[in-house]
Amino acid sequence: MFRPVETVTAQGGRAVFYEAMGQVWLKAGVRRRRETGEAGAVVVVETLKAEVRADPRLEEGLRLRFSGADWKVLVVDQTLKAGQMVLELERVR
Repeated sequence: MFRPVETVTAQGGRAVFYEAMGQVWLKAGVRRRRETGEAGAVVVVETLKAEVRADPRLEEGLRLRFSGADWKVLVVDQTLKAGQMVLELERVR
C-alpha cells in the first residue's frame, strides 16, 4: 500500500512520489479490460474489484502493488460485512 506525496522541486515544479504505508490482505476479483483511443494511441484500462480486510488507512487515491503492477484505488466500499471492505481498482497501460 502506497500513498502519494507531493514535493516541490529545486526548479519550482512539483513532483509526486509514493511512500510505502504497509501491507494489506487482498482477494482480487475478475479483471475487466477495455481499450480507448487517446491522441492517436491505444490505451488499455484494466479494472477489478477486490475484497480486503478492513483497514482504516485505506482510502481513495492510494496505490496497491500486486502481481507486478500498480493499481489505483478508485472506490472504498465498507458495506460488505464486518471486518471486510471492497475496493474498486484501476490500472492504465
